[in-house]
Amino acid sequence: MKKKVLLALLAVFAITHLVLVCTHKTFIYKALIYTYPDINDQDIFYRRIIASSNQPQPWPVSTTYNQKKLPDSLDKLLQSLETTAFLIVKNDSLVYERYDDSYTDTTHSGSFSVAKSFVGTLIGIALDKGYIKSLDEPVAHYLPAFQKDGKEKITIRHCLMMSSGLNWDEAYASAFSITTEAYYGKDLEGTVDRLKVAEEPGKYFDYKSGDTQILSLLLTKATGKSTSQFMQENLWSPIGAESDAWWSLDDKDKNEKAYCCIYATARDFARLGELYLHEGKWGTHQIVSNAYVKESITPNGLLDRETNLPNENYGLQWWIYPNKYHKQVFYARGILGQYIIIIPEEKLVIVRLGHRRGEKIGKHPLEFIEMVNQACEGKL
Repeated sequence: MKKKVLLALLAVFAITHLVLVCTHKTFIYKALIYTYPDINDQDIFYRRIIASSNQPQPWPVSTTYNQKKLPDSLDKLLQSLETTAFLIVKNDSLVYERYDDSYTDTTHSGSFSVAKSFVGTLIGIALDKGYIKSLDEPVAHYLPAFQKDGKEKITIRHCLMMSSGLNWDEAYASAFSITTEAYYGKDLEGTVDRLKVAEEPGKYFDYKSGDTQILSLLLTKATGKSTSQFMQENLWSPIGAESDAWWSLDDKDKNEKAYCCIYATARDFARLGELYLHEGKWGTHQIVSNAYVKESITPNGLLDRETNLPNENYGLQWWIYPNKYHKQVFYARGILGQYIIIIPEEKLVIVRLGHRRGEKIGKHPLEFIEMVNQACEGKL
């Protein structure tokens, strides 16, 4: 009897495995083991190193460094959400820094979708350098899978604006979603190639990690370099990164999980904010054009899929926050509360890393709103 049960279970497993193989869903095994993405997932994936600058530029430290305490309400909120790093750069100098949960200024943390803003920046650099002729070029010029079935209409700009119209399911909580497949699977290019057109591109702002992954794949085709190598040479090294970063890959020597999964220190993440604070310039060097930066942080004008109202909250791979202070605020954001926040009027860059994110109020998370409120009121 026990032998029959065992044989039956083995048969069920074999059939299930065959179905998963035929439907490209063997990633589910890994998803069941790890259950949900974490900021310390670096060891479960292959990685590609983004080497630090050969001329690292330590942050200038303010004379008032760590002399000012955080407002109690913000402090309690950050602690409740298991913040690991909180850093403020003001007037181009480090004014506040705090680490918890064994984190230090040299600890690497996962970025999740903060990586999207890095990818958007790299596209701007590739445009400036002539690797890409125009943001209105079809993706099909670089990726053959986009030359048919309606995908030939999708442009680089559509992907930057999150408006490809493809059938990407942005759901981390589902073991069967394409986002889970992208995170735990081993073939990002194949995953992207299988996407289908669901609606006319360029009509709706509809946040999809797949659009960023497409940008990375075409960047590699356009430049002949991996996204990590291009970033090291044209962004990470020029902005004086003090530590190596790395990007998780879908498999050994393959493609970056570009929509997420850059690992870096809080201090080095802040450099992207500083670059955008100065409209693409680092010192005397224009890393990415002023015009591209401005377009990136301007609402893209599409209808928002969720509200059917004009989008005011997203540009080109950057979030934008309309606020009661009537100050310009834009930011990179990750799913577990990773932020690079820029408030130009305050000459301020804020980085927050941690394990959890608060509830969203409209389009923006609670703790992000609290950080912005405190900053705009001069309390940070």
